[in-house]
Amino acid sequence: MSFSLHKLFFMSRKLIKDLGRDKAIYQLSDDLHASQLGEYYFLIDEQELLRGHSQDYHFDKDGIPIIPTYIDVAEKQMIYYPISIGQYGLAIFHTWMKSGREEDRARFFNIVKWFYDHCTTDEKGVYWLSTVPRPEYRMTKPWPSAFAQSRGLSILLRGWQLSGECRYRDAAVAALKIFDIPAAEGGVVTPTPFGPFYEEYPTVFPTMVLDGFIFSLCGLYDAVRALNDDCARRLFQAGIDTLKHWLPHYDLGFWMRYNYCRESFYPDPDPATIGYLRLVITQLNMLARLTGDIDFSRAADHFRGYDKWLNIMRMYALKFRALKRMNRL
Repeated sequence: MSFSLHKLFFMSRKLIKDLGRDKAIYQLSDDLHASQLGEYYFLIDEQELLRGHSQDYHFDKDGIPIIPTYIDVAEKQMIYYPISIGQYGLAIFHTWMKSGREEDRARFFNIVKWFYDHCTTDEKGVYWLSTVPRPEYRMTKPWPSAFAQSRGLSILLRGWQLSGECRYRDAAVAALKIFDIPAAEGGVVTPTPFGPFYEEYPTVFPTMVLDGFIFSLCGLYDAVRALNDDCARRLFQAGIDTLKHWLPHYDLGFWMRYNYCRESFYPDPDPATIGYLRLVITQLNMLARLTGDIDFSRAADHFRGYDKWLNIMRMYALKFRALKRMNRL
């Protein structure tokens, strides 16, 4: 199969997967505030992940998840992607909560140990690097991510509480530091007129992926809960305030933006896929329950009103042009 046909097959498969998904994406946890971290905010199910809900998961000989590089990365390989490893680790944690089996607990601690053993530690604190390029954002060198930090926080803090091993707690505390360092200086935050935007893909210009920003807040709130930490509380509240100001800028009038990257080489707009629209709606409903702020539930209802076939067809006309410009079709 030629590379172009492979891209078309990949994107067609993704579209079919999106169309077949439940609109809710995830069920939400009722355990949002306890200092003892239990269920994650979104009830990630291990069997659903294995069915390819979000990634095509494979595993190395030690049981650590690995995934294939994305469609527009020329060198195809299996990679260790901290965001996806953390996602699967939280799913294992949910499996263990249901089963209580020692083997599931051991599998979870395998993920905890991976995050502890594979962090980078320097003057920016503790952080995790992704080595796969992101051509759409011209990111070629290993890069940190606020989303990866969030996953590391959620995994390490649960590992600390479950085991009592303070090294996991200490690593989590150190993982907060990079949230104060601008992306242009090797950190994970873009300063904006409305406050800090925590970047899933931090580089020298704003990329501002919405769902990754919201996921980063989940790890910060885990730190608020587990550590009662003033730094985590400040970072979380600043992020919430920023999100409220930026949400209207993602409104296309009939759909939602995937990001707010305004560089001349990047397609504008790049609309969210169906799956991402529904994911952000679920995230906003979670934040409404977490913060008690009805503005988030109103925003969720507003964007949910766009989830109609006519708008979906209109969105995919824009998405097709965006994918062509990014060399994904």
